[in-house]
Amino acid sequence: MIMTKQIKIGKVTIGGGNAIAVQSMTNISVKDIDATWEQCKQLQLDGCDIVRVAITDEQCCKAVATLKSRMDMPLVADIHFDYKLAIASIENGADKIRINPGNMSTKDVVKVIHCAQAHCVPIRIGVNGGSVDKQHLQQANGNKVNALVNSLMEYVQFFNEHNFDDIVLSVKSSDVLQTIQCNRLIAQKCNYPIHIGVTEAGPWQQGIVKNSIGIGSLLADGIGDTIRVSLTAHPVEEVKAGIAILRALNLKKGLTFVSCPQCGRCSIELEKVANCIYEKLQNVDKPLKIAVMGCEVNGPGECRDADLGLAGGKGTVAFFKHGEVYKIVDSSCAVEQFIEEVEKLI
Repeated sequence: MIMTKQIKIGKVTIGGGNAIAVQSMTNISVKDIDATWEQCKQLQLDGCDIVRVAITDEQCCKAVATLKSRMDMPLVADIHFDYKLAIASIENGADKIRINPGNMSTKDVVKVIHCAQAHCVPIRIGVNGGSVDKQHLQQANGNKVNALVNSLMEYVQFFNEHNFDDIVLSVKSSDVLQTIQCNRLIAQKCNYPIHIGVTEAGPWQQGIVKNSIGIGSLLADGIGDTIRVSLTAHPVEEVKAGIAILRALNLKKGLTFVSCPQCGRCSIELEKVANCIYEKLQNVDKPLKIAVMGCEVNGPGECRDADLGLAGGKGTVAFFKHGEVYKIVDSSCAVEQFIEEVEKLI
């Protein structure tokens, strides 16, 4: 992991070698405080570290204060265009704000900086491919990657000139390669924490693929201090996907789940069995490896390093530990008994 500046967001510290934080954003109006609160609780229960809310008017800013009185998860206020909403969000207890300085006048950005300094609130500076500054695009001869990076670095310099370095950087695009290229360049130019993700990635299936490639590539390079898997889906799905990406790269402790792709030797309803077991165990936070295999030929042999596994047979299912079969059960009760076996390990 590339060592970045340490930034405190409420009770969560990012950068400086700290654990990578998983973020999401509520998909309902923050003015519906009770519904937003319920969604935030669910997000936190599923492993979300930081939650962001959209701020569109003064009533939203007041809602931030009420939400903060109920929750201990860091709350980020997302503001566009109106600097007064940024200031009001800070004054109402937001743990961090997210702005695109290009959406505000220079003098208004300075006012936001001064307010953030007074309240010790960090600012995430975000630029997106869909709103890249035309002037920077022209200066970069149409190269959107360079335009985005130059735009962000110009903002960083501006904040530093105003004695503010409590910042998190974010440069995103709906284009996966552009996102990767931009963040690699940013990581070379400064040491501020970087929030990564592929914006506007689309519905679940497409979005998972695009985010896994974009976020995964950067994390494998050691780049990224917080992540958000952007999906046209419920925010909980973003959190689950983010955690899965971190675990796949051994960046977060928890369950490692493997199952075979199924072939003609399979004698159980593998897809149903695997999905059922994974659904029950996905939130396990202990570093266990669980294997679900379709037949006794490949099961034990291919998963010798699994803490616990099962392999289908004709009417029966074999349970194994580290490649050694230790129990044979009837297939009709295999799932329930297997989960009980896993719970004993937990």
